[in-house]
Amino acid sequence: MNATEGRQPWTFAAVCVMVAALTLLMFGPLWGSVLELLPGYVAAYLLIGVCIFGPARKLPSLRQAVAFLLPGALLVPLALLNLGFWAGGWLLSLPAWGLLLSRWTPEDQFKPFQLLKFLGLMVLGLVIFTFNVIYQVFSLGLFLLPIIPLARLAYSEYRASLLQAAAEVLLALTAVVLALVIPAPDGSWSSPLTYAGGAATAGLMMAYWAWGLPRRSSRLRQFDNGAIV
Repeated sequence: MNATEGRQPWTFAAVCVMVAALTLLMFGPLWGSVLELLPGYVAAYLLIGVCIFGPARKLPSLRQAVAFLLPGALLVPLALLNLGFWAGGWLLSLPAWGLLLSRWTPEDQFKPFQLLKFLGLMVLGLVIFTFNVIYQVFSLGLFLLPIIPLARLAYSEYRASLLQAAAEVLLALTAVVLALVIPAPDGSWSSPLTYAGGAATAGLMMAYWAWGLPRRSSRLRQFDNGAIV
């Protein structure tokens, strides 16, 4: 996810935060009731937001902030009704959703087809996350996390941002270590490794799709530069 213009969101870092957060929220030894999970959910939500909107060094617009925070806030009552799966499922797609919102400007409006594709990928991500317990091939996505930032060091633009590279390597390793170290509950037929692997694969899939969407404002700038030349 190379920078194409200006200071780009740290989308890969947001994916790593999401994977680590879901692992801790689902298998962390300190959690009990839904109310005890809520601070961790809020902290993960805001940290993903910092990864997406923080690198721009300016506050998101009001509509970006509302569109980013509102779905999470609406899902909290579902969690209190013991339907927290949907809140966790939304965390899967939050890095991709934040990336889409970071590009939401007067020049780059959302298209209905893009939203439909996002919803379709979100459903696919939930399927991968859920059924990875049975078909664990998607767990391999977890071990891609430390490899991706190291491979990106081949690009001079990425090497120029040492803080981002160091943060992403650290977050990727943290996500992997948490999945390996946290023990599975007694009698459980799932493990942190399988769920973290499914989360990593689903998160990377959605984030890569969102990153690859063309930006109209970028195309216009390229056209203007060509016209000047």
